[in-house]
Amino acid sequence: MYAIIETGGKQVKVTEGEIVYIEKLNVSADETVTFDRVLACGEVGEAKLGNPYVEGATVTGKVLKNGKSPKIMVFKYKAKKNYRRRQGHRQPYTKVQIEKVNA
Repeated sequence: MYAIIETGGKQVKVTEGEIVYIEKLNVSADETVTFDRVLACGEVGEAKLGNPYVEGATVTGKVLKNGKSPKIMVFKYKAKKNYRRRQGHRQPYTKVQIEKVNA
């Protein structure tokens, strides 16, 4: 069974037992999190679509850890104007293992 959930302003397709990296949640490690914004769910041949969400459908998962992704460098440059700016960025994330898709 799969589900498409909305979290952190993004849509993520999840299945039971899968490990996903999503936008950072204010939940510590080893806690359970429930996603109730389910956009679609079902098996391969059938699907329930929400308007905008599927009523009564939830996805539960276990938070494995919170962390930061590898650093990327943002470099601004304007030719012939002696303008250079360098800045680093690390995006925070939450690593979640999907335990149950309730449709």
